[in-house]
Amino acid sequence: MARQATRRSPRRSATRVTLTGAALQRGTSTVRRSRGKGWLRGYFKGHFQALFLSLGRVSRNPLSSLMTIAVIGIALALPTGLHVVLKNVQGVSAGWEDAVQISLFLKQGIEVVEARRIVEKISAMTSIEAVVHVTPQQALGEFRQYSGFADALEVLDENPLPNVLLVRPTKEASEPLLVEPLLHELRNLPSVEMAQLDMEWLKRLYAIIAIGERGVLVLAVLLALAVLLIVGNTIRLAIQNRRDEIEVQKLIGATDAFIQRPFLYSGLWQGVLGAVMAWLLVTLSLWLLHGPVQQLSLLYNSNFSLGSLESVGVLVVLVAGGLLGLLGAWLAVGRHLRDIEPT
Repeated sequence: MARQATRRSPRRSATRVTLTGAALQRGTSTVRRSRGKGWLRGYFKGHFQALFLSLGRVSRNPLSSLMTIAVIGIALALPTGLHVVLKNVQGVSAGWEDAVQISLFLKQGIEVVEARRIVEKISAMTSIEAVVHVTPQQALGEFRQYSGFADALEVLDENPLPNVLLVRPTKEASEPLLVEPLLHELRNLPSVEMAQLDMEWLKRLYAIIAIGERGVLVLAVLLALAVLLIVGNTIRLAIQNRRDEIEVQKLIGATDAFIQRPFLYSGLWQGVLGAVMAWLLVTLSLWLLHGPVQQLSLLYNSNFSLGSLESVGVLVVLVAGGLLGLLGAWLAVGRHLRDIEPT
């Protein structure tokens, strides 16, 4: 029995060693996880501290910070305001597409019954929304009523006016590129003498809007570069003012990433606050224009109301301002920090 106990003891000791090793491994992994969580917690804590520290530095220099934010706000407000104006113009012109109308003058001698069959044929086309038939008698009555030549028309032996069809295309077919083929198709009908469509004004309007959109895009790019330069120059001056502090930080072992963190957040705050000022400037401008625009629309018997910047547009301006400020600060910090070395 003693021999059997002696033989079994190595197995028991090996089992204990295995269990102890597994416990140590679990303990090591637990320590690693706790260290990882601690590093991650410290990383985010450092960023939050730099975020609010940079905001405090911006607020400690209210005059210079306000001037920088005002310049950024004006630079962002110009393309934003023009974008809102273009959206309002497009909203007004969207209703004008419904006013596109093709006038078909039928040949002389076509009776009213045959003209109605032509109306049914044209109405069956998928690109046509409505067709109004104006008979020669109706046309002559309107001409007599509105022209002022009622007495002169009495000497006419017969009615010289033809049947007229007023064709209104669908909204999709009213686009300038689609209405031209439709006009050509209706003009080639055997019973049509002449087809008339006044589309030049609508083409000019679309061309002006397209030029305006391209101009807003070019202006936005140029002013975005201006914002980058403004933020970069501001951060450069801040780095020069804190040169001694940066040298001391490098002497005690601070990394460039740690040193540049407050400057990056300063640029972010300047961009976001500049975007807020841009939104306020655009809102104030639209409020000042609301009264005169409303008065003008009443003179034209219109219910048009000047639209403001939507919530999505406000979010885009805020994000764009923050990114431009962050990018401008990053470009300036990355360049000027390398030039500062402790002596």
